[in-house]
Order: sequence, then structure tokens, then C-alpha cells
Amino acid sequence: MEVEVKLRLPTSEAHQKVAQVLAPMHKVTHLQENIFFDGANQELSSKRAVLRIRFYNEDKKCVVSLKGKAVLIDGISRVEEIEEEVDPSLGRASVAEPWKLLHMDCNLLKKVQMDYGCNNFICLGGFRNIRNVYVWEGLQLELDETQYEFGTTYEIECETDDPERARQLLGDFLNFHNVPFSFSTSSKFAILRSGAIPA
Repeated sequence: MEVEVKLRLPTSEAHQKVAQVLAPMHKVTHLQENIFFDGANQELSSKRAVLRIRFYNEDKKCVVSLKGKAVLIDGISRVEEIEEEVDPSLGRASVAEPWKLLHMDCNLLKKVQMDYGCNNFICLGGFRNIRNVYVWEGLQLELDETQYEFGTTYEIECETDDPERARQLLGDFLNFHNVPFSFSTSSKFAILRSGAIPA
């Protein structure tokens, strides 16, 4: 079970201010492209499962992931997730022709076919994400700028075993620096599927 704190920043200015304050603790920047798939007959979405291929840093790395039973309440996300790294060229080929997912040498995709009865796949589209990673107060923070065709969102994420404490620490940090924020109420995938940035 993956547990994350997710806090939404309302503007580019808020995002930039957080980046400036955290700059001394910066560890790495990832350029990510996320592409999502469903079974041709909605075998995954009907069971609240999400299949994603993520490309890192211009196809330097490619990871297939399956998430299920996601719950996001008051900025705390809980989701079951498994993932497996695959050859980026095979990932790209599957984005262009989703049926190729059926034949990729990937145990996770074989599990999807077996557990969900997927005999074909469709591509649902995706988004790009600039993720800056910091280590702060013993926590690994991910500061995201997510670019959809219809707009951009900004968010801080933090995977943790103690989400209530992490949420309080992050809230205190943002309040101290006068950075407006709210608890995230929608996942990036849900925003993609809705086609609009939440108010």
C-alpha cells in the first residue's frame, strides 16, 4: 500500500516560491511523460484499476505500473501499486499501438491480462510532469508541475508511513512561508479524465 500526502498549490507563483525555499535541499529533477491505458471493454476502469506507462527524462527509463483501489481524503492518498521497468522502445511502440501490450515481455502486463481479462487495450492519453525532488525534515518531497492539454497544476507529494504528521509538517511549512495551499481532492489521472482543472 502506497501512502502519500498531496497538497495542491494554486498558482505558478506559489510553486516557484516553494522551489526557491527548498532549493538548498534539491536532489534531482525528473522529466516524466505519463500515458494511461484501459481494457478495450473498460475491464480496468470498471474495477477502479489504472494502468500507466511512465517515461523518464526523454526515454532514459520506462516503468509500467498498475494502481488499484485508490482513495484520496483530506490530502492523504492510499493506493495499491505494483510496477516493473521495461525497455523504453517497447513502451513507445505500445503507446503507438496499444495491442502490443499483450505481447510485451512484462510480468505485470501478463498479470493484468490474467486478473482483469484484458484481451486488448486502448490508450486514454496522458500528461507531462516536471518533478523536482527534495529531502527536507527527513522526508522526500516531490514538487510537481503537471502539464495537461487543458492547463497546468502544481502539487507537493510526500510518500510516508505517518501521513498525518507529514501533512501537519508540510502545512506548517507552507503557512510559515505564506504559501497558499489546499488538500488535494483529485488524482492527476482523475483530472486527466475529467478534462478540466479543479476549481
